[in-house]
Amino acid sequence: MRARTLRIHPGDNVEVALTPLARGTRIAPGCVTLEPVPAKHKVCTKAVAAGTHVIMYGIPVGQALCDLQSGMQLTRKRIRHDTASYEVRAGHYAWLSPDVSPWASHTFDGFHRSDGQVGTANHWLTLPLVFCENRNVDVLRRAFEDELGYSRVSPYRQQVAALAQSYRTGHTLNKMRPTTQTQVFPHVDGIHFLTHQGGCGGSRQDARTLCGLFAGYLHHPNVGGATLLSLGCENAQIDLLMEELAHRNPDFDKPLLVYRQQDFSSADRLLTQAINETFEGLKLINQQRRAPAPLSRLTLGLECGGSDGFSGISANPAIGHASDLMVELGGRTILAEFPELCGVEQALIDRCGSIEVASRFASIMRDYAALAEAVGTGFEMNPSPGNIRDGLLTDAMKSAGAARKGGTAPIAAVLDYPEYATASGLNLLCTPGGDVESTTGLAGAGAQIILFSTGMGTPTGNPVAQVIKISSNSGVALRLPDLIDLDAGGIIAGQATIEETGEAIMELVIRVASGTETTRASRLRQHDFIPWKRGVSL
Repeated sequence: MRARTLRIHPGDNVEVALTPLARGTRIAPGCVTLEPVPAKHKVCTKAVAAGTHVIMYGIPVGQALCDLQSGMQLTRKRIRHDTASYEVRAGHYAWLSPDVSPWASHTFDGFHRSDGQVGTANHWLTLPLVFCENRNVDVLRRAFEDELGYSRVSPYRQQVAALAQSYRTGHTLNKMRPTTQTQVFPHVDGIHFLTHQGGCGGSRQDARTLCGLFAGYLHHPNVGGATLLSLGCENAQIDLLMEELAHRNPDFDKPLLVYRQQDFSSADRLLTQAINETFEGLKLINQQRRAPAPLSRLTLGLECGGSDGFSGISANPAIGHASDLMVELGGRTILAEFPELCGVEQALIDRCGSIEVASRFASIMRDYAALAEAVGTGFEMNPSPGNIRDGLLTDAMKSAGAARKGGTAPIAAVLDYPEYATASGLNLLCTPGGDVESTTGLAGAGAQIILFSTGMGTPTGNPVAQVIKISSNSGVALRLPDLIDLDAGGIIAGQATIEETGEAIMELVIRVASGTETTRASRLRQHDFIPWKRGVSL
């Protein structure tokens, strides 16, 4: 018989409902539900006195606002966010690493860069250093994408054309026949045109942060070359970008075309030159070919979005197992979203490889929390209405499950946004919890592939990093097949283990890295890009 509830840790005083529970359902010795409990929500298995901690994952995830009886459902009216304190201390973390012998001889086919990095794709980027250039970037996008075969002819555009023709002629027409395009540069996976609202105004630190992010994208192994548009008078100066790029790679040698609009007599002259020279750059990087590389050359970003009450017990720990496999193979993984590490700080500190790494993590976390409090908010505001509706009632509860994406490996390094990851092993990267701001930062830190768990479904993608979407439950995978790459719902149904699902993720990573499988986000051309302005964003 399928289990109805799950106790995650032996010390927990609540369990997760795996299926809807009717009133009177016996879920543990001496514990019967006092009311209906929806799937994904939590039910007390012991009495919890008002003012004391609710325990999940073996840690405090909230404080009872009233006396909670055994069999009661947790709700926002009965529990509030609360966490245990933490301290920096020297630890002696012993890691039981996974067996990676089945993967030891595996390779992926990637694009080898002169700096030793290996791309899982080969992209050309067009970036504006300031929002004033967004219009010119859009002109270039419309000029290049259709003619080079990178944009599928939109069925919606064809639908509107058919409707317009019908309106003009008075005759009902069938939907226009789709046309196909041949890609001019078969070894260039994409040409992407990014826009944003920064680069001028704000503080000088905003400009440096933006230039640091762009430098990470230019240095990224999935990027073969780029076109940069500048106005000329903005805060995000070309010299500042080049300074940040030199920090990441002093021997940068990819084709990089830079245009300052104030140096041209007209926008037409700028665009004409940019088009001609960008086309030559595309011809150059199209000469590159994939070749075998060890899995140790991979960097995986670890992300979650649209999370539900199952994310922390299925998709996230499965991603965590894949992360542990990658670390043991000599690769690199990056866990982001610092507001979603609130409440698990001590466990992460105790996993840090040195007191210096632990101190940096604690310092960044405290500074971030203080910044939020200074403007009248806090990490407790992180869970979205959708998170709460699907059983994640407090930030600590959400964090305890989200942190499981980082597996159990020791923490090799802690990075502040928009730093680039260089240490092998598990890295922590300070980003907000918002999906696109965080995935934008993960790509800027060098993640070639992002493992993204979701309980409710999200289309989020990235221009340079492939985003693999992993569902926490089979319902969302069946309902939204165009968004989900792999279903971890078998863990909830008792049909698969966390380890088996983590291994399936690794197999998918290798196929995506080799270019033999395309992610759903890439098929949808979901190229989301939102730089973090380092204000309060949870």
